[in-house]
Amino acid sequence: QVQLVESGGGLVQAGGSLRLSCAASQRAAMGWFRQAPGTEREFVAAISWSGDTTYYADSVKGRCTISRDNAKNTVYVQMNSLKPEDTAVYYCAADLRFSTVVTGRALSWGQGTQVTVSS
Repeated sequence: QVQLVESGGGLVQAGGSLRLSCAASQRAAMGWFRQAPGTEREFVAAISWSGDTTYYADSVKGRCTISRDNAKNTVYVQMNSLKPEDTAVYYCAADLRFSTVVTGRALSWGQGTQVTVSS
């Protein structure tokens, strides 16, 4: 399993921006999911092992950019134009296969970081 540590969550006003980071113990395909109270966990974005392939949920497309620094085994997600409905706990996920991450079946998950967007 890959050890994951998320950071960068916090409170931001609607329209603002945040960058979340996920440091991994080894290189892997990685992604972000989120879960708001009373809802199921949903996919946000994913990036392949090499960084050549990315994929986004429709709900964040155009407002979110996922990237990685392979020298640091760290993945970032930059979120702009945040909306109150983006409020959730954001989880980092990692697996050997990109498709496994995208479908939410990754073996490794972080503890989560809270993002709260005020209106």
